[in-house]
Amino acid sequence: MNHSYFIYDERLDIHVPHLEQPFEDYHLSERLAIIETWEDARGRIPTKVKKLEREIERKLQKMNEEDDFEASCNLNGEIADLASRINDLHIWYRISQDEDSVPIKRYL
Repeated sequence: MNHSYFIYDERLDIHVPHLEQPFEDYHLSERLAIIETWEDARGRIPTKVKKLEREIERKLQKMNEEDDFEASCNLNGEIADLASRINDLHIWYRISQDEDSVPIKRYL
């Protein structure tokens, strides 16, 4: 992965685009490399979402069995955090791979 165009987002566990100049200012070969790298990272997002969904299911089951109110609140907070990560991953996943598209220029 070309790390000069991407940064690691620890919360999402993926490399996300981080460009130092507008996308259209990069040479065509650089733009194509950015898109190729992004598509590789983007392709892993559905697997990450499924993993987080399974974790939510486990925590929901545990919360249903939990009698302690404080522990239930903690589990609920953890579930909310996981759901937020899934939402953010979905947003990144929807970013287009087409170098001429508006979304890639805006978000990359």
